[in-house]
Amino acid sequence: MEPVEINAGTWYLRALRADDRVDDRPALADLGEHRADYVSALAAQWDSDALYSWAVCEPTTGELLAEVTLDPATRTVTTRARPGHEQAGQTGADAVQRFAAAMLG
Repeated sequence: MEPVEINAGTWYLRALRADDRVDDRPALADLGEHRADYVSALAAQWDSDALYSWAVCEPTTGELLAEVTLDPATRTVTTRARPGHEQAGQTGADAVQRFAAAMLG
């Protein structure tokens, strides 16, 4: 499946990025994620339908505030948020649960 953007009201969810326009790696480091290939590994997991992942972002800046993942096989949703942004993570997780119910049945 191609990555899907989700509008979650106050926040929006998009695929993680590490390119010349948007680089989520510094924000991911705040979450404790330091693997250099993390963003590309998650993109490969989207392509193979092994795991879906989203950056929960502030709409005006695109800054990653939290990360949400969905295992399509088990429908398990996990989230982790940067300090002070736990509500963004929870809102993102709720939106992903609705996505899972609609898209995965």
